[in-house]
Amino acid sequence: MATTKTKKPVAKKVTAKAAAKYGYFDDAKKEYVLTNPATPIKWCNYVGTLNFGGIVDTTGGTLVCKGDPALNRITKYIAQMPCSDFKASTVYIRVKDGKGYKIFSPFVVPTLTKMDKWECHVGLSYMRWNAEAFGLAVQVTIFVPTGSNTLLQDIQVTNLGGAAKEVDIIPVYEFSHFEAEKQLTNADWVPQTMTLKAHPEKSGHVVLEQYAYMKRDFAVNYVTADCPIKSFDGDRRVFLGSNEMGSWANPLSLQNKELSNSECDRGDNIAALMIHAGKIAAKKTFRTCTQLGQEQSLKVAAKAIKKYRDLKNVDKAFEDLAQFWVKYLSTIQVETPDAAFNSMVNVHNPRQCHTTKNWSRYLSLYQLGYGTSRGIGYRDSSQDLMGVMSHMPEEALVLAKNLLSVQRPEGNAMHQYAPLALEEDNGNEANAGDSREKKGVLDENGNPAYADWYGDDHLWIVLTVANYLKETGKLELLKEEIPFYEAGKKRAQREKGTVLEHLKRSVNFSRTHLGKHGLPLLGFADWNDCMNLPLGAESSFNTGLYAKALLEMMDICETLGDKESVEMYKGWYEDVKKAFNDCAWDGKWWIRWFGKDGTAYGTNKAKYGKIYCNSQSWSVMSGIAYGERAVQGMDSLNKLLNTANGVKSSTPGYRGFDPTVGGISTYPPGAKENGGIFLHTNPWVMIAETILGRGDKAFQYYNQINPAAKNVKLDEFESEPYCYPQNILGDEHKQFGMGRNAWLSGTSSWTYQAATQFIIGVRASFKGLIVDPCIPSAWGEFKVTRKFRGATYEVSVKNPKHVCKGVAKMVVDGKEVDSNVAPVFTSGTHKVEVTLG
Repeated sequence: MATTKTKKPVAKKVTAKAAAKYGYFDDAKKEYVLTNPATPIKWCNYVGTLNFGGIVDTTGGTLVCKGDPALNRITKYIAQMPCSDFKASTVYIRVKDGKGYKIFSPFVVPTLTKMDKWECHVGLSYMRWNAEAFGLAVQVTIFVPTGSNTLLQDIQVTNLGGAAKEVDIIPVYEFSHFEAEKQLTNADWVPQTMTLKAHPEKSGHVVLEQYAYMKRDFAVNYVTADCPIKSFDGDRRVFLGSNEMGSWANPLSLQNKELSNSECDRGDNIAALMIHAGKIAAKKTFRTCTQLGQEQSLKVAAKAIKKYRDLKNVDKAFEDLAQFWVKYLSTIQVETPDAAFNSMVNVHNPRQCHTTKNWSRYLSLYQLGYGTSRGIGYRDSSQDLMGVMSHMPEEALVLAKNLLSVQRPEGNAMHQYAPLALEEDNGNEANAGDSREKKGVLDENGNPAYADWYGDDHLWIVLTVANYLKETGKLELLKEEIPFYEAGKKRAQREKGTVLEHLKRSVNFSRTHLGKHGLPLLGFADWNDCMNLPLGAESSFNTGLYAKALLEMMDICETLGDKESVEMYKGWYEDVKKAFNDCAWDGKWWIRWFGKDGTAYGTNKAKYGKIYCNSQSWSVMSGIAYGERAVQGMDSLNKLLNTANGVKSSTPGYRGFDPTVGGISTYPPGAKENGGIFLHTNPWVMIAETILGRGDKAFQYYNQINPAAKNVKLDEFESEPYCYPQNILGDEHKQFGMGRNAWLSGTSSWTYQAATQFIIGVRASFKGLIVDPCIPSAWGEFKVTRKFRGATYEVSVKNPKHVCKGVAKMVVDGKEVDSNVAPVFTSGTHKVEVTLG
């Protein structure tokens, strides 16, 4: 507890504060500043990591978990509730007014008090609100200190002037049962188990301890504050008052001088603290900090509780968090003629990549983290890791090894796994995803009609491991043994193989699961989950991914000196390349799938789904499309699939449910996979265009989906402008341009790769750092700083002839080299000068 003079922040230049309706980007502070709380849909940010952390929305609602949002949830955030409703947490500010009180929340919700001023700063792993009402200025900062199991809420209240004001601060959290789904589905057992106990201390402090009874002895939640607590409530019914006829907007208990000191042996557990700030004089500030945490016991938690009751340690933790991001983001920094590109590449895109690495598709305002069905996705996380490999390769490797451990001995992979189950080694940590829904469906011969595996999952990890090897040069990883997945067996009982053996089995599975045309089988689905054709269908997407994985295997084996394997994989590559070119060309573009009976999907003869994006881009990315066909396929994509808001996944959309194609037709035309703008596919188009040398086109596609560019039309876009959503409604839909499913999207990783490795063109290789830009012809020059294997490369690129692609000259540390690969250095700063022409 402290009373000090308010510190005035140093004014810094901000960008784009102008006419945006909801907020603006403050590039100097690396924040998005929201000035209107009534966002079109819920917007949020992530704090902490999957180890401990979660979501904080812009109205102060918090969804916190530790280790697994399905099986160890802490707060009861219900995402489907209206934006105006209480969602698991808030802070009430109470001002004495005669015999009664005026009450408001700096988050606006749930009191809905009109503010004199309101801002929400969406920062790098923190949220900060600045609000003014009733002559008070309130600042609340929420974050998780790096490596801790504690959510801190730093609250400062300043009397803006006039007479002293008597102020109370009442922070509130509502707890969830640790099994999140049971909280929603079992209103008998769950409330009987929920318990909240108060532990007063001689110092006047109070710790509120909460647990579901079966976890009492090994995992407890707690709430406390840095200052003494006069009263508290642990029972929601008591806090709201009049048997819950009081509301979150106006809890009746807040009209009493003190709370009721209610504990809760069953029912709805909350933690409400009455913090008396006392009379705050004019221009003075009162500060306090609350803690929400989970540990094995309060005894174990005591160290953290003591630490963060000292506000100096709170300040230090926030500074440490800031320094983490300074270091993290410094790995790649660009300076180009395009300010919006710089902002996304330098700050917001790598920050989102960090988030997807930590959360996969497990917990968002869309993937709600209930039950045990979702978990960490094999294909999802394999791709997410490629977006962080340059920044945190060793942390990425930990997750990559987890993914390898749920690969089957046959070479294909389980679709997803649950983190806690993996940690417990219970032999049941992984599952086959949505393919389980078709498990009992039989064909005309009584055999399974659908595969229980996905045709692409196992191939992504080849790209991921190759990225790690190129980034670090640590080839010894390939010798490390990791078990394969065998359900019902503990890891020690399972077959093991080296990492290299895992990769070999990945590509070999596709090699031995080819269809009638010699293309890899679809399986239950490829990357497009919504096309579910019976077993025997072939996928051109899987063909491209398989070919790309073979190229990576050739690169790895060549580095190892294994010429025999290089030749073998080269033969496999040429085989599938020939098969693809022999059967998949439709005259102006590439066919997307073949059914087991040979029916083609993605052909000009089709009524719906005539052309698909992914078969055009991946055929170029993998090199199996070449010459005029490669160009023609991409030109057809541009003509038929491109829109002002991005490239559609296909066109035209199905006009009704068709059970023969499955999930794709469950969406209306223009939505998601059915002709929507599925953003994940767009960076693949960018990369393909850079391979063709068309930098202007690649940059056009980049700008079309840049969420920051949507900040001036948010009533159309609706989604957060500081991160990529998963999809935007396409032009066959009445709400064309509307974005949904923000944060946890592979769009983040691939757009970052497209921007840094292919447009800027600086990427890791076994031999060194490749510099191969493909930029807009209008750019005369740009710079990039890239940290690689212990050294810093300061790259400057000149483009005197205003070409898109083609390195004419490279000079490294003053000496011209005869390639566009800067050699590996292990320390120091090295200047790389490149001239295009």
